[in-house]
Amino acid sequence: MTDDVPWLDRSQLRAWVRLVAVLELLPGVLDAQLRRDADVTHFEYYVLAVLSESDDRTLRMSELARVTNATPPRLSHVVRRLEERGLVERFPCPTDARSTNARLTEAGWQKVVEAAPGHVRTVRQHVIDALDDEQVEQLAAISEAILGRLDPSGAMAPTYRRYDDDAPDAAT
Repeated sequence: MTDDVPWLDRSQLRAWVRLVAVLELLPGVLDAQLRRDADVTHFEYYVLAVLSESDDRTLRMSELARVTNATPPRLSHVVRRLEERGLVERFPCPTDARSTNARLTEAGWQKVVEAAPGHVRTVRQHVIDALDDEQVEQLAAISEAILGRLDPSGAMAPTYRRYDDDAPDAAT
């Protein structure tokens, strides 16, 4: 072992190993429910949900990639699959000929409406309802602290802070 490495103590290892287990298990749980109940992957649902919350249910592909933290090739592949299913349509951006927009179709909106209740039930069952109100607040604070390290520039902040009380579109 190297002496200059600040190794994790037992308490830190306990927390870290549990976080790793959550990071490994939760995506599979979310993906399995959405595949079973709505015939979409978790990432496909996320793309549809982001579009559903956007003005005119439309975003530039570059902005959609930023918001979903997807590489342009991955997003293009997923949007193509959604387009083939009639859930999304792509078209040239009217204000920038170099850009392409993605828009949620009516069928895509219906898919979000259909998928959302089961997704929310799954999130509640496996995360929110496992915690008391204080722990939910702690989870938000812990996640914020970690995000401060993972996203120091705040590039993704509009995505993960959109439901904050002081967010521009926060519900009143």
